[in-house]
Amino acid sequence: MKVFSIFGTRPEAIKMAPVVKELGKHAEIENVVCVTAQHRQMLDQALELFAIEPDYDLNLMQPNQSLAQLTAKALVELDVVLEKEQPDWVLTQGDTTTAMVGALAGFYRRIKVGHVEAGLRTWDKFQPFPEEINRKIADAVCDLHFAPTRQSRDNLLRESVNSSSIVVTGNTVIDALLEVAAKDYDWRSGELATVLPAVLSGKKIILVTAHRRENFGEPLREICQALKEIVSRFADAQIVYPVHLNPNVQQVVRAELGDVHNITLLAPLDYLPLVQLMKASYLVLTDSGGLQEEAPGLGKPVLVLREVTERPEGVEAGTVQLVGTNKDRIVAATMRLLTDAAEYKRMAQAVNPYGDGKASQRIVESLLSFQK
Repeated sequence: MKVFSIFGTRPEAIKMAPVVKELGKHAEIENVVCVTAQHRQMLDQALELFAIEPDYDLNLMQPNQSLAQLTAKALVELDVVLEKEQPDWVLTQGDTTTAMVGALAGFYRRIKVGHVEAGLRTWDKFQPFPEEINRKIADAVCDLHFAPTRQSRDNLLRESVNSSSIVVTGNTVIDALLEVAAKDYDWRSGELATVLPAVLSGKKIILVTAHRRENFGEPLREICQALKEIVSRFADAQIVYPVHLNPNVQQVVRAELGDVHNITLLAPLDYLPLVQLMKASYLVLTDSGGLQEEAPGLGKPVLVLREVTERPEGVEAGTVQLVGTNKDRIVAATMRLLTDAAEYKRMAQAVNPYGDGKASQRIVESLLSFQK
């Protein structure tokens, strides 16, 4: 059986790395990896960390290309590679343009498609944009839906997906997280050296990431204003914000926060230091999808800087709280966690609903069973 795994961004690489490694353990599986490099630099960091050498690198990233340009280019180039390889399965992950196009390219070639992290929904096609539609298209054409949770499974059933094609696996990000969290890391050198004094002095580290398209402009400015107020009101807080490379993020964040005391702006972090920073953090503020799953795995409360989330399991479990992008709401929720020990403990000790670290095994077992 030949399995052709496609991914193009760092989050996809992190979540697919355990699957690629598990596929490689089976002699009966020919394991082929193709990256689109939708995000070049950040993808390469993850490939190096997990020691993955792609068989194909399409190197599609171009400055300021539109979603339509990326989609068209990826579809054409993936079709050429799939025609050559003729795999039995195409695996895609998540909700990026790469994930959607990979599933569609496999469908066009009448190749069986498996979608890792299937069934996430907000039921609002513009939140997040374009991810909500990307994942719906991928789910519409795939043959096996690897749903990370029962709620994801229920979402698929609501869309009349055949229940026999759905496997609840847990999320592969927990597999990756546990592996990376156990690695050694030297804080004195590298990307986190400037944060070490705050850690050693016992400050409450607040990890922040914000880069979603729907937050560009005024929402991001509101977030930045909230961060300034938080450190002005709580002197023992140290905000650490790895700033996404997108100019729409860089320009606003550096203009608003570049010289604010107790706020450290970093370049985007490799996954290893990011996980180590999460381990050292008191709480996380993010509009990311993955951090909503990862941080609770390390016992860290998460405040989500979005109005809706496709990961409601965390909200229901109590590990995650939606606060949106309004300055006052962000400040109020953060200050409560900084000052209310009981509320902090409630969130930090809630059970992470996203898995036990064995999702990749379940995915590969399902592929092998389907083949029979």
